[in-house]
Amino acid sequence: MTAADFLDFIRADFSCTYLQAHQFEMLDALYREWNAKINVISRKDIDGLYDHHVLHSLAIARYLLTAAGLYEKFSSARILDLGTGGGFPGIPLSILFPGAQFVLCDSVGKKTLVAQAVASALDLKNVEVVNARAESLPGQFDFVVSRAVASLPDFYPWVKGKYTQGILYLKGGDVNEEIADVMARHRLPRGSVSTWPVSSWLRDPYYDGKLVIHIRK
Repeated sequence: MTAADFLDFIRADFSCTYLQAHQFEMLDALYREWNAKINVISRKDIDGLYDHHVLHSLAIARYLLTAAGLYEKFSSARILDLGTGGGFPGIPLSILFPGAQFVLCDSVGKKTLVAQAVASALDLKNVEVVNARAESLPGQFDFVVSRAVASLPDFYPWVKGKYTQGILYLKGGDVNEEIADVMARHRLPRGSVSTWPVSSWLRDPYYDGKLVIHIRK
């Protein structure tokens, strides 16, 4: 998928200014340049940047828009992207939601170097990149987003108490056991966790079995 193909696709769902379109277009060259220095995307998959990484990140936005009814609330929220790696899902989401404030956090310094370089090149004034562990971050956020950095039972304790609205977690596979474990261990009320299939929006077989997991406060 080219940048032009990507923009044609997302404009069916999201409004996109000239600046946002330009920022999305810049992602290809920026990630190719940085991925040659520091491998944050599989080199076999760099040609799938828009198909497999940018669109996957924006599945959170699509879920918020069509299934959760939280799109407007998210658009002015303070958001933590934990385990951001080279900037996913935080960088694409920060382009789409310029009125939200994002903290992109990863414990691996070379990955945050890439995320910071990309954010700076795009002049994303709503992004702060932090090289730290989640436990060391002060304060609370409205939402936590993340892209399959660990199993849910491992991930949830890192962010417990750090959000006021919810967690939006991108993960694939059979997650029922993980969800049941988290709900039992942390006494989450029935109905507080839901899943949404990314394949309901993105028809690429790559997304079969991939979900947005929403944990409400």
